[in-house]
Amino acid sequence: MKIARFHTTDGPTRLGRVDGDRVTDISDVVGGTSLRTVLPLLPSLKQAILAADGPSHPLADVVLEAPIDDPQKYLGIGMNYKEHAEEARAAGIPVPENQMWFNKQVSCIVGPYDAVVKPGISDALDYEIELGVVIGRRCKHVSVEDARSVVAGYLVTNDVSVRDWLQKKSPTFTLGKSFDTHGPIGPWLTTDDEIADPHDLRMTLSVNGEVRQDWPTSDMVHDIHEQIAYLSQVFTLMPGDILATGTPAGIGASRGEFLKVGDVVRAEIEGLGHIENRVVAEG
Repeated sequence: MKIARFHTTDGPTRLGRVDGDRVTDISDVVGGTSLRTVLPLLPSLKQAILAADGPSHPLADVVLEAPIDDPQKYLGIGMNYKEHAEEARAAGIPVPENQMWFNKQVSCIVGPYDAVVKPGISDALDYEIELGVVIGRRCKHVSVEDARSVVAGYLVTNDVSVRDWLQKKSPTFTLGKSFDTHGPIGPWLTTDDEIADPHDLRMTLSVNGEVRQDWPTSDMVHDIHEQIAYLSQVFTLMPGDILATGTPAGIGASRGEFLKVGDVVRAEIEGLGHIENRVVAEG
């Protein structure tokens, strides 16, 4: 299934099942409009969601919102693609031996087609396409072998970063990763059963139509299940928690090409759809 949060013009937020180029309202079937609260119930609600015949709209006529707008945690792993790690090493950035995680404040989250604001205090705005994993149920001390069973599904993320604040102005990554609007996600949640192998997907990011990143998820250093097992040793993972699983080579910093006002960034992952965000000046 593909489940979106959306609204019509001047209408309230609703939950919908996406089929091709249409979205069918399932809010009454699932009892609400917060996907996070529905996630633990998805297995039992699946048949009812698939059978739902509520109001249907062309996707072109609705506004898609962030599929998960209220996660308790939004976490990202650094330098988790082999070629990207070599980019960092060449730039003099130490490459960690273990998994290196950082926090993105959840207030950075915006929808799949919302604007990304270039802050006035920096000219080092960068992009990072990443496969987002959404946790489906409360879990702790998950084994690598059982990790897939706690995944609700996947979405496309752009881990927008402000490089000078990331590498120079803060001893942790949190500030440089958490500016408002720097967490576009979507376009919807694709449930785990729709994806045969999340480690066999193509990721592509372009800026103004020019491809900057084009890489398979098979190049991860630590795969998704290892990531979940590692994190769940430390704290309880909750339904709706988002894990950004790393970006491949081709980031703007390595090319010396940062994002400018007016740039349009499109991030697409095979089987999951795409998000597209225009860079605007801070008002």
